[in-house]
Amino acid sequence: MNRLLQYLGSIPPGKVTLWCYLIWYLTVVAYHFDPDPRIWLNAIGIAAVVGTGLLLSVARPSGGRRDPWQTGRLLLIPFCVSSLSALIKGKGFVLVFSPVPMEVASAVLTCAVFVAIVVGIKSARLPV
Repeated sequence: MNRLLQYLGSIPPGKVTLWCYLIWYLTVVAYHFDPDPRIWLNAIGIAAVVGTGLLLSVARPSGGRRDPWQTGRLLLIPFCVSSLSALIKGKGFVLVFSPVPMEVASAVLTCAVFVAIVVGIKSARLPV
């Protein structure tokens, strides 16, 4: 628990945004999940191809060790983008916004709670 509090207390704004992206993605998946394996296998394939390209684009010339979280994000982002586009196709989404207000409200509220927790931990400056 201390590691989680320490992480949330030191997380930069850019990573808070990335966590909100993941929250949004998971909310959409929760509402529009499709068990068709083709969607998920295609997403894995796209993540492998695009993620490898992204990893190569940020390769360190000295061959230094890459942050494992960065590697995970560079593979997870194309997976999420491709699976999200397959799940929302033909469902009336505008950009990434569902035509169902309750779905949008769920994603916004969940992200707002996450941000409030982070801000609360940062402002409390809890000793961890």
